Amino acid sequence: MQEKHLFEYAVIRIVPRVEREEFLNVGVIMYASKQKFLQVMFELNEERLRAFSCKTDMEELEAHLRSFERICMGAANGGPIAQLDMASRFRWLTATRSTIVQTSKVHPGFCINPQETLEKLFNQLVL
Repeated sequence: MQEKHLFEYAVIRIVPRVEREEFLNVGVIMYASKQKFLQVMFELNEERLRAFSCKTDMEELEAHLRSFERICMGAANGGPIAQLDMASRFRWLTATRSTIVQTSKVHPGFCINPQETLEKLFNQLVL
């Protein structure tokens, strides 16, 4: 039997009007320390977002979410946060903020395969 490992995840949300506190789930970020896994999955469904808020700038949102990817990968073009250790990158990305792109509280779990778990969470919480 394969060993289960602790992981943490947060749902990525688009909050078009922060003062209304309404949001639409668009992605999931997941961190599994022992497996050295930090990845994000997202999907911007333009039709759903436009129904939610007609003033949404899709290009700007995608740019913000792509920065999540670069930071997760530790890419050189991800800025100074991308150069931090994996745990610090996850904590920075999931820190509480009052912007158009926010994350839920961090939730723990156990998994065997982090990639499969990320895809499962994405399907359950976003699609």
